[in-house]
Amino acid sequence: MTPKQIDRFCATLPAVTRTVQWEGVTVFKVGGKMFCLIAPERHSVGRLCFKCPEEHYEALSRSEGFRPAPYLARAKWVALDDPRILKPAETKAYIRRAHAVIAAALPRKKRIELGL
Repeated sequence: MTPKQIDRFCATLPAVTRTVQWEGVTVFKVGGKMFCLIAPERHSVGRLCFKCPEEHYEALSRSEGFRPAPYLARAKWVALDDPRILKPAETKAYIRRAHAVIAAALPRKKRIELGL
């Protein structure tokens, strides 16, 4: 998927907000918490970064094309320099899961407020 396609997909997820921060990085949040980033080409964080479930982090961060996300790896984030290596369905599944992981960690009151 291209960055524009990823941007459009993220906008379809429940209770998502979008901001641009850190030298042009597009940040997607749910409940004020980041779950996905799209960076300009050759940015130090990688082109696409997202939160992954703790139990999948080690394997995913060592998979071909993936790496621990700079500055965010301690929070179990992975980065791809070229998100086109994944099929669109795979990219969407990873992003959906990132959204779900972050949404599930929000306080109950916040989840109810957001309709999650």
